Order: sequence, then C-alpha cells, then structure tokens
Amino acid sequence: MVSAILLAAGFGKRLNLSVSKPLVKIGRFPAIIYSLKRLNSHPKINEIIVVANRRNKAPIARAIKPYLSKKIKPLVLGGPRRQDSVYHGLKAIDKNSKWVLIHDSARPFVDRVEITKVIRQAKKSGAAILGVRPKATIKFSQGNNMVARTLDRNKLWEIQTPQVFKKQLLFKAYKKYGKNNFTDDAGLVERSGGKVKIVAGSYLNMKITTVEDLLLARLIAKKGFNGI
Repeated sequence: MVSAILLAAGFGKRLNLSVSKPLVKIGRFPAIIYSLKRLNSHPKINEIIVVANRRNKAPIARAIKPYLSKKIKPLVLGGPRRQDSVYHGLKAIDKNSKWVLIHDSARPFVDRVEITKVIRQAKKSGAAILGVRPKATIKFSQGNNMVARTLDRNKLWEIQTPQVFKKQLLFKAYKKYGKNNFTDDAGLVERSGGKVKIVAGSYLNMKITTVEDLLLARLIAKKGFNGI
C-alpha cells in the first residue's frame, strides 16, 4: 500500500501574493489541483493526505471538494517547518501502508510516468527520489563570493519531488533526526544511514517559488504541456 502526502502548508512568502501558494491560479486550476488530480488518478497510490496550515485549511478544503474521492483523507494541519508538516502527515497515514510518497503542491506538473518510476525504484531500494541534472555551471564559493572551485555537473543533481520511502525507514529517520533542519526528506533518511536512489525526472516538474516561476508555470499550463 502506498500513501501519498501532498504538502500544502507553506505560505509562499517570496511570491508576495494575497493567497497561499497552493491556491495560486495556474491556468484553469489552483496549483494544488494539478498535483492532486495526478496523484488521485494514479493506480499505485492508495490514499492521499493533504497537509495544510491554519490560514489556508478552509479555502483548500473548498478548492479540492469537487475532486474528492475515497483516496483523499481529511485534511491534516502542518507545522512550522516543512519536515514538521511531513511528520504530521506521516502520523495520519493508514497503519497498513508500507510505502510513503511525499510531494510538494508547488510542483504542479509532475508526470504520471515519473510517479510510476520513482515508486518502482523505491520498492527495489527502499528509498528513491526524482532529480534532474543542473543545466548551468555550478561554482562553490567561500567568503566574499570568491570562487573556490567549479563543481562537476556530471556528479550533481537538482532534486525534486515526489520522494518515496519505505514507511519504517522514514519513521525511523524522523524520530531520530526530525528536530534537526533538513531541506528535504531524503536528507533525513541519508542522515539516519539510509541509501537513497536518484531517478531521472523532468525539467517540467518545476517548483513554484518566485514570481518568475509562477509566470513560467502559467505559460506551461496555457500551452497544455501538463497533460491535465
């Protein structure tokens, strides 16, 4: 059994908008609906837990109401950090679930094929994440923005979601290191000694963080590249 946690508890302060990021309109739908529909229609996903915050819980409940199914469970309140929200979602999943998929609602254009690939790999290795090779040259700096060295792009990955983990592995990582700060769930699993496999994703699976990202997302939706 695979349980999906869809994170929608962020405030999206860098977008400086009157609505929270998951509710920002992209084409015909709010951002969260794209991910929700994709997860809801995927045959390998058995349940979906949407994690919201206190300010957007009611409007998110209204936004997702037309798309409710037996898969979609009651909304869960998140915490002050992303990882706190994930942990709240973890505690709400079905006790019979063996696998946990975590996805950011700010990535509206995840493809069904990518979801399938990352689930399949996780079931082989215990943990799998999506990623793409960086397009730009990446440099490492130390002090006063002086270049220390240029990094080898062939060894670098820009990590995305969904990320899929064996439930026991993820719970173990959160219980041991959940109080520390990590930028993604794979970092927690890595810290606890777990091995994480990277699966090649798609550049269309972008994360909306800035105004520029939002403009690009709306163009993608307008052109119909998202497949919804």
